[in-house]
Amino acid sequence: MNKRIPISNFLEKSQLFYTIIIGLDGNYMYVSPSYDQNFGTNKGSLTGQHFSVTLHPDDVEICEKVGPLCFVNPEKLFPVTLRKHDGKGGYVITKWEMQAMPDENGNALGIFCVGYNITTYVDIQEKLEQATSNLDDISYMQSHGVRKPLANIMGLADLLNETEDPAHYKRIAQMLQESTAELDNIIKEISNKRI
Repeated sequence: MNKRIPISNFLEKSQLFYTIIIGLDGNYMYVSPSYDQNFGTNKGSLTGQHFSVTLHPDDVEICEKVGPLCFVNPEKLFPVTLRKHDGKGGYVITKWEMQAMPDENGNALGIFCVGYNITTYVDIQEKLEQATSNLDDISYMQSHGVRKPLANIMGLADLLNETEDPAHYKRIAQMLQESTAELDNIIKEISNKRI
């Protein structure tokens, strides 16, 4: 069985990938069912509407810059990351590749775009970056913050072992309490860091 599935048929049925065609007028010429389902309004299909209706306002400019580049270099794929309305007042982050789409005579017809949702990936990446930052902070606290009071405690313990004058015990005990309190605060600060 060597039958090949046409890519357009595959993409049209895909729930993971979105496919759209933006006409020269900036309106949707085609939207895949998954794109309509995820970004459409209650007014029916997005076909015929301006491409900006699904975008974060700040991301419209990205499309306006990249769109013309597709026609200057029609063989090239242009990657973009865009925020799309999620239908709940927020946005999802999507990754796209855009390319000029010619008609049967080779004239510019529109821009063909294939994209997918990367929100989960971006969220995980941000959490990993935060965890890395927290680990760096913890490492710094352990190497710098913990050492001082610990060295003090060790030195005071040695001093306590060596002193023969009971009059010094009270002062050494007071310094031990200060150093242990400082160490305790640093340990609490480290414990409060979320990874």
